[in-house]
Amino acid sequence: MINITPTIAIGENEIKLDFIRSSGHGGQNVNKVATAVQLRFDVKNSPSLSHDVRTRLVRLAGRKITEHGILIIQAGRFRKQERNRQDAIDRLKKLIRKASEKPKVRIKTKPTRAAKKRMLSAKQHRSKIKRMRRGVSTSEE
Repeated sequence: MINITPTIAIGENEIKLDFIRSSGHGGQNVNKVATAVQLRFDVKNSPSLSHDVRTRLVRLAGRKITEHGILIIQAGRFRKQERNRQDAIDRLKKLIRKASEKPKVRIKTKPTRAAKKRMLSAKQHRSKIKRMRRGVSTSEE
């Protein structure tokens, strides 16, 4: 079991890890050893996640999630396979933790009477400054 929050835990059978060849640094090691990790997690069919967490996770994941609801995380920062594996799992945990937080409900507020008065007086002051910049009209009739 992978514990994410006190209420959310994911079974290791829900996660599929594929080891692929990494790009980048490593010399010949890059060409020989599959050190990068591709983690796959089926978000839409996971029994561990509630409906709210699932919908927030899909929104948060963005392009990392396929049209079938499978979250794909690739980790290849490190030269060791085990460190990349742990990095991918940590990134999954972080994403699910963020999705498990309920967003704060926005409470609409109105500006106070004093704030409206300050705003209007500032506008009047600015208008007066601009009026003073105008040229004097000399209309001879």
